[in-house]
Amino acid sequence: MQALVCVKRVIDYNVKPRVKADGTGVDLANVKMSMNPFDEIAVEEAIRLKEKGVVTEIVAVSVGVAKSQETLRTALAMGADRAILVQVDDGVEVEPLAVAKIIKGIADEEAPGLIITGKQAIDDDSNQVGQMVAALLGRPQGTFANEVSVEGDAVVVKREIDGGLQTVKLALPAVVTTDLRLNEPRYASLPNIMKAKSKPLANKTPADYGVDIAPRLRTLKVTEPPVRSAGIKVPDVDALVAKLKELGVA
Repeated sequence: MQALVCVKRVIDYNVKPRVKADGTGVDLANVKMSMNPFDEIAVEEAIRLKEKGVVTEIVAVSVGVAKSQETLRTALAMGADRAILVQVDDGVEVEPLAVAKIIKGIADEEAPGLIITGKQAIDDDSNQVGQMVAALLGRPQGTFANEVSVEGDAVVVKREIDGGLQTVKLALPAVVTTDLRLNEPRYASLPNIMKAKSKPLANKTPADYGVDIAPRLRTLKVTEPPVRSAGIKVPDVDALVAKLKELGVA
């Protein structure tokens, strides 16, 4: 069974984003970029399934600028077998629905038994691509997975929901999106980083899959969140209740 894993190049999670002075977006100049953390978990899970003999090939896919090749090489160094970059011009933001349509086009060509994505990207927090891919392909989906196991022609996903944990059994082929507690991604070793340079990486364009990436949404303004005011300490519960009443929240 082939696993298709989606990865995205985003601002490194250790970096504090800066808003452009004109409020048109986030300043990406000279900012460290890396693989979306949830997508690292998706790659790791695909590798673990391959190590168990369930998955035979891992294909990493990314939609982004030319520098996204670096992100795909990271996935290849971790253990993916080959990669596909659907390249767009610098400064072009591809909306989730367009990304999902591109992934559908790739899935139609590759026919993977399992598509694994991070539950969301930490730059836009849309949490939409995995669900949209499942809908476009007409496949069952298991979102927010914290445990994944393949049983015959089905995949069992234990998923995190507001009320606790829910276990679903999905007929393959299926789509799974990963949550933080699913696994801990491995570091790529130096030998694997060197090997990744020779692994196949195909370059495509959205037009190859007949997808129009023209934006349907327009960002009006981007601003910094308000600065949180300092908290206060109260000596006892009575003082706490009095303070809450004073603030009009109790």
